[in-house]
Amino acid sequence: QAQLVESGGGSVQAGGSLRLSCAASGSTVSYYCMAWFRQAPGKDREGVATICPRAGSTYYATSVKGRFTISHDNANTQYLQMSSLKPEDTAMYYCAAGPIGVLRQPLDPQLFPTWGQGTRVTVSS
Repeated sequence: QAQLVESGGGSVQAGGSLRLSCAASGSTVSYYCMAWFRQAPGKDREGVATICPRAGSTYYATSVKGRFTISHDNANTQYLQMSSLKPEDTAMYYCAAGPIGVLRQPLDPQLFPTWGQGTRVTVSS
Protein backbone atom coordinates (compact mmCIF):
# COMPACT_ATOMS: atom_id res chain seq x y z
CA GLN A 1 0.00 0.00 0.00
CA ALA A 2 1.31 3.41 -0.94
CA GLN A 3 2.23 5.78 1.84
CA LEU A 4 3.36 9.39 1.89
CA VAL A 5 4.93 10.95 4.96
CA GLU A 6 5.55 14.69 5.17
CA SER A 7 8.04 16.48 7.39
CA GLY A 8 9.63 19.90 7.74
CA GLY A 9 6.73 22.10 8.74
CA GLY A 10 7.01 24.65 11.50
CA SER A 11 6.74 28.29 12.43
CA VAL A 12 8.72 31.05 10.77
CA GLN A 13 8.60 34.81 10.46
CA ALA A 14 7.57 36.50 7.26
CA GLY A 15 10.43 36.55 4.79
CA GLY A 16 11.87 33.33 6.13
CA SER A 17 12.29 29.92 4.54
CA LEU A 18 11.26 26.34 5.17
CA ARG A 19 11.80 23.08 3.30
CA LEU A 20 9.15 20.41 3.32
CA SER A 21 9.92 16.78 2.52
CA CYS A 22 7.64 13.95 1.46
CA ALA A 23 8.88 10.37 1.55
CA ALA A 24 6.98 7.87 -0.57
CA SER A 25 6.92 4.13 0.11
CA GLY A 26 5.00 1.11 -1.08
CA SER A 27 3.63 0.83 -4.59
CA THR A 28 4.97 3.59 -6.76
CA VAL A 29 2.89 2.74 -9.81
CA SER A 30 0.65 5.74 -9.17
CA TYR A 31 3.54 8.12 -8.67
CA TYR A 32 3.81 9.63 -12.12
CA CYS A 33 3.42 13.04 -10.54
CA MET A 34 3.85 14.23 -6.99
CA ALA A 35 2.47 17.44 -5.64
CA TRP A 36 2.01 19.76 -2.71
CA PHE A 37 -1.34 21.15 -1.73
CA ARG A 38 -2.32 23.40 1.15
CA GLN A 39 -5.43 24.18 3.08
CA ALA A 40 -5.90 27.18 5.31
CA PRO A 41 -8.68 27.26 7.92
CA GLY A 42 -12.02 27.89 6.28
CA LYS A 43 -10.64 27.62 2.77
CA ASP A 44 -10.61 24.97 0.09
CA ARG A 45 -7.57 22.84 -0.52
CA GLU A 46 -5.46 24.42 -3.26
CA GLY A 47 -2.64 23.24 -5.44
CA VAL A 48 0.78 24.69 -4.68
CA ALA A 49 3.19 22.82 -6.93
CA THR A 50 3.42 19.60 -8.91
CA ILE A 51 6.39 17.72 -10.32
CA CYS A 52 6.25 14.97 -12.93
CA PRO A 53 9.82 13.67 -13.16
CA ARG A 54 9.35 11.32 -16.09
CA ALA A 55 7.72 14.13 -18.07
CA GLY A 56 10.38 16.60 -16.93
CA SER A 57 7.71 19.10 -15.96
CA THR A 58 6.79 21.25 -12.98
CA TYR A 59 3.76 23.38 -12.30
CA TYR A 60 3.23 26.16 -9.76
CA ALA A 61 0.33 28.16 -8.44
CA THR A 62 0.61 31.80 -9.41
CA SER A 63 0.71 32.80 -5.75
CA VAL A 64 3.94 30.89 -5.10
CA LYS A 65 5.75 31.13 -8.43
CA GLY A 66 9.23 32.52 -7.93
CA ARG A 67 9.17 31.84 -4.19
CA PHE A 68 8.65 28.08 -3.96
CA THR A 69 10.60 25.32 -5.71
CA ILE A 70 9.50 21.71 -6.00
CA SER A 71 12.07 18.99 -6.56
CA HIS A 72 12.37 15.22 -6.49
CA ASP A 73 15.18 12.75 -5.91
CA ASN A 74 15.63 9.19 -7.12
CA ALA A 75 14.58 7.79 -3.75
CA ASN A 76 10.92 8.70 -4.22
CA THR A 77 11.22 11.75 -2.01
CA GLN A 78 9.98 15.14 -3.05
CA TYR A 79 10.74 18.50 -1.55
CA LEU A 80 9.18 21.92 -1.43
CA GLN A 81 11.63 24.72 -0.79
CA MET A 82 9.67 27.74 0.38
CA SER A 83 11.32 31.14 0.49
CA SER A 84 10.12 34.70 1.09
CA LEU A 85 7.26 33.27 3.10
CA LYS A 86 4.20 35.41 3.73
CA PRO A 87 1.54 35.17 6.42
CA GLU A 88 -0.92 34.10 3.73
CA ASP A 89 1.21 30.98 3.18
CA THR A 90 0.05 29.75 6.58
CA ALA A 91 -1.76 26.44 6.08
CA MET A 92 -1.63 22.71 6.46
CA TYR A 93 0.52 21.39 3.63
CA TYR A 94 -0.19 18.00 2.11
CA CYS A 95 1.88 15.81 -0.13
CA ALA A 96 0.04 13.87 -2.84
CA ALA A 97 0.84 11.43 -5.62
CA GLY A 98 -1.07 10.73 -8.77
CA PRO A 99 -1.03 8.81 -12.07
CA ILE A 100 -0.32 10.22 -15.50
CA GLY A 101 -3.91 11.45 -15.72
CA VAL A 102 -3.13 14.35 -13.39
CA LEU A 103 -1.39 16.05 -16.31
CA ARG A 104 -4.84 17.18 -17.42
CA GLN A 105 -5.00 19.52 -14.43
CA PRO A 106 -1.75 19.23 -12.47
CA LEU A 107 -2.92 21.36 -9.56
CA ASP A 108 -6.38 19.81 -9.15
CA PRO A 109 -6.52 17.91 -5.82
CA GLN A 110 -9.38 15.74 -7.05
CA LEU A 111 -7.08 13.99 -9.52
CA PHE A 112 -4.66 12.80 -6.83
CA PRO A 113 -5.67 9.54 -5.09
CA THR A 114 -2.81 9.22 -2.60
CA TRP A 115 -2.26 11.66 0.25
CA GLY A 116 -0.07 12.20 3.26
CA GLN A 117 -1.30 13.33 6.67
CA GLY A 118 -0.06 16.89 6.31
CA THR A 119 2.42 19.16 8.00
CA ARG A 120 1.58 22.57 9.41
CA VAL A 121 3.27 25.76 8.28
CA THR A 122 2.73 28.98 10.22
CA VAL A 123 4.14 32.29 9.02
CA SER A 124 3.94 35.22 11.41
CA SER A 125 4.15 38.86 10.43
